Amino acid sequence: MSVFGDILSKIFHHPKAQAAPAAAAPQPAPSAATPAPTAAPAVDVAAVLEMMAADNGQALNWKQSIVDLLKLLSIDSSLANRKALAAELGYTGDTDDSATMNVWLHKAVMQKLADNGGIVPDSLR
Repeated sequence: MSVFGDILSKIFHHPKAQAAPAAAAPQPAPSAATPAPTAAPAVDVAAVLEMMAADNGQALNWKQSIVDLLKLLSIDSSLANRKALAAELGYTGDTDDSATMNVWLHKAVMQKLADNGGIVPDSLR
């Protein structure tokens, strides 16, 4: 499984992950010929991570640090693994500049979680 796949799985399939209530938008009544579409429930990413952090006992800065986010998720946070994640997500910068890469990675992971149906506050993107 990919590094991002591990991140996605640990958050979206966490036992405390609950579907966030969808905004009530008017929907046409489904007809007998057209079944109602079933969308995957959205997961409140920040809420899941907050619960995980509360259960973790370590003081991890997961809201800003990709290293701490990976640690919170019990995923290898080594430089080699972060470089693999960067390649997976399309990072084009210098992977030897780990500080810049780490900032980019955190934002990219949060955006990718949102792109995959997660509810991610703008402050984390």
